[in-house]
Amino acid sequence: MLFYLFYSLHETFSYFRVFKYITFRTALAVLSAMLLSFFLGPWLIKRLKKFHLEQQVRDEGPKAHLKKAGTPTMGGLLILLSILLPTLLWADILNLYIIILLATCIIFGGIGFIDDYLKVKKKSSKGLSGKKRFMLEILICLIIGIILVGSGNFDTRMVFPFFKLVTVDLGWFYLIIIVLVLVGSANAVNITDGLDGLATGTVLIAGAAYTAFAYIAGHALFSEYLLVAKVPLAGEITVFCGALIGACIGFLWYNCYPAQLFMGDVGSLTLGSSLGVVAVMVKQELLLILVGGIFVIEALSVIVQVIYFKTTGGKRIFLMSPLHHHFELKGWNESKVVVRFWILAIIFALMSLATLKLR
Repeated sequence: MLFYLFYSLHETFSYFRVFKYITFRTALAVLSAMLLSFFLGPWLIKRLKKFHLEQQVRDEGPKAHLKKAGTPTMGGLLILLSILLPTLLWADILNLYIIILLATCIIFGGIGFIDDYLKVKKKSSKGLSGKKRFMLEILICLIIGIILVGSGNFDTRMVFPFFKLVTVDLGWFYLIIIVLVLVGSANAVNITDGLDGLATGTVLIAGAAYTAFAYIAGHALFSEYLLVAKVPLAGEITVFCGALIGACIGFLWYNCYPAQLFMGDVGSLTLGSSLGVVAVMVKQELLLILVGGIFVIEALSVIVQVIYFKTTGGKRIFLMSPLHHHFELKGWNESKVVVRFWILAIIFALMSLATLKLR
């Protein structure tokens, strides 16, 4: 909104022309989201405590986590607000991709909100049934996919990161890819959200990588030089990614160990779905496996543990899944696990950016 207001003044005051530049507006989105989180954080923590919206800790989880019971949850509302408002302020809100991104955040955040609220109301770790939530997510992702593919602006060719000339036009079958990426990303981030600051910091790092991919995909010269699929509307996605990064930085202030606030499903589903949609829009969905390597590892650790447990009659590969709990039970303190996972996330992000020259 402010983008339209300020840029409209550039003919009278030439210095307002700066609002034309995506890099400038992305920086404003980062700063706006950070400041919004910083200022609203204490107020939200007080409100959540007042209404007793507090974390319920699983009895079967690590015993060290029992002390976290009573910490305000549903802090993802702060993340959601800190993404939405800066994007509305600094991005071109008539851009189809921005509209879809904002709608995705709101819808997935809404699912997470309902799930969190039911958990708090029941005073248990169970909210929406897994089957209901899963089917609802698939339905939403199908609708998003139909809008994207049917818009006429979306390239349905699958791009392979290490092979510059290899593409496969999937047509409407691209819907399958969109559903897999969005549902997988949303739930993988949800699984990773188990330690103070772990999911927040990891999404921040992955979001930074996709900020670069979005900017390159939307830039005619850079995309041609780096042999990246050119996406005409992708430039504005950079502003959204900036808001996501700023929201994560601001939330991490309250979510780092020992956490004053947990994001809950409303936060993890918002962040995970956002990463998934951005990956699809900038034609780097396959690269999400590398960019979000930590999320993939965490999700696989749960899948492998469940399959092995059922097929062996109760035996386990890991002391506990997801993987971060395994290392906790091995004797690593929580901060060590989180920081080491962040380091791995940075390595994965840098490896993904390196693929820009390996094409």
